[in-house]
Amino acid sequence: MFTKGQLIFAIFFVIIFTIAIIISYRIDNIYLKKTYKGVVWVLVGFIVFFSLLVILKKLVNA
Repeated sequence: MFTKGQLIFAIFFVIIFTIAIIISYRIDNIYLKKTYKGVVWVLVGFIVFFSLLVILKKLVNA
C-alpha cells in the first residue's frame, strides 16, 4: 500500500509535528495566562446576568 520511504516520512512527520505542537502549546500557555488573567470574572458575570434574566422571566410569567 505505502512504500518504505513513505512510511518512514509519515513516522518522522508525526513525531516532529507532535513535538512542535507540544512546544508551541507550552509557550502559548505561558503567554495566555498573563494576557487573559481576568477572563474568569467576565464568564462569572455573564452567568450571573443570564441567571437573573431567567429568574425575572419566571417571576413575571408566574
